[in-house]
Amino acid sequence: MPAQKLKQILDQRSIKYISINHSPTYTARETAASTFVPRREFAKTIIVDLDDEKVMAVVSASRHVDLASLRSLAGANEARLVSEDEFKALFPDCEPGAMPPVGSLYDMRVFVDEMITEIDDLCFNAGSHEQILRMDCGDYLKLEQPVVGKIAIKE
Repeated sequence: MPAQKLKQILDQRSIKYISINHSPTYTARETAASTFVPRREFAKTIIVDLDDEKVMAVVSASRHVDLASLRSLAGANEARLVSEDEFKALFPDCEPGAMPPVGSLYDMRVFVDEMITEIDDLCFNAGSHEQILRMDCGDYLKLEQPVVGKIAIKE
């Protein structure tokens, strides 16, 4: 089960979470609707190449990553979206496109849009297209210690 590694870390650190199973969905928008989570509270993980380094950009399902803003925040020269074919090998325990926004599991830096920090409870894919986790956003930020900044724009 893809979420086991993540759940193990959360349990070891006594971080509370709720696991929610749902019918298969393949986009953040569909998953939020299927699980009755407002899109603003559902975090999607986008893999971006910053100067040949793969990083996670975490934005609300109601937003798009702004590559120029992310590049500026990271102090990078170049930023581009990474295709699923390019990144799926980085997440062998996850279904393609369903990776959680937990870069510490994959030795990746994480950049989070500032809007995410305003959310009480954060929901996100747990490694499959049929399960999400819901947890306190403050706990998520403590766990990941991401770089936070304005990296998203409205859809």
